[in-house]
Amino acid sequence: MAKRVLVVDDEKLIVKGIRFSLEQDGMEVDCAYDGEEALEYARNNRYDIVLLDIMLPKLSGFEVCQQIREFSAVPVIMLTAKGDDMDKILGLEYGADDYITKPFNILEVKARIKAIMRRTEPKKNTREESDSLESGSLRLDCEGRRLYIAGKEIGLTAKEFEVLELLVRNPNKVYSRESLLKTVWGSDYPGDVRTVDVHIRRLREKIESNPSEPQFVHTKWGVGYYFLNAE
Repeated sequence: MAKRVLVVDDEKLIVKGIRFSLEQDGMEVDCAYDGEEALEYARNNRYDIVLLDIMLPKLSGFEVCQQIREFSAVPVIMLTAKGDDMDKILGLEYGADDYITKPFNILEVKARIKAIMRRTEPKKNTREESDSLESGSLRLDCEGRRLYIAGKEIGLTAKEFEVLELLVRNPNKVYSRESLLKTVWGSDYPGDVRTVDVHIRRLREKIESNPSEPQFVHTKWGVGYYFLNAE
């Protein structure tokens, strides 16, 4: 089945170029040119990824991403202005999985899209015991990429799920921020360790009853983060 992509940018030439290139790779592409139109598409269709510009008419990319996160965990890549670190951090705060700075090379865009799609595809695994991870009230369905706490499903973004899965699979192992960045985002990822901190904070807000006193994801000060297995 062809992968579906939503491309959102008010610069029609950019959208046209991205659409043409992705369709050459066999993907189905929908296009939106303002924030309200983007939300309508996202609510009414199922996408494998959303490519979302920050500067949009009607609703900003931040607002669109935040509202998408209320009903979907679809991976979101935000397009940010070159060198604007604040936009990158805010994009992650609002639930984006990745960002690409403008101006960009279309080959980089396609590579990042395909990398996220590969990571978010359900993993085929012959070992049943590896398909589900449990610790206390927490259960990770690794094949379906879903998280349940006390039987209630908790919506995570693609990157939040990947960070949590890595930590849960390796309980009590402390990962430095640099190690998490390299393992989850890849060695060629241009971002810095603040990306990890933002995702850990968002993760705690979703899975911990009291994020300031975490039950699952802990900090070893000066070293990194680890998952504490519940009894």
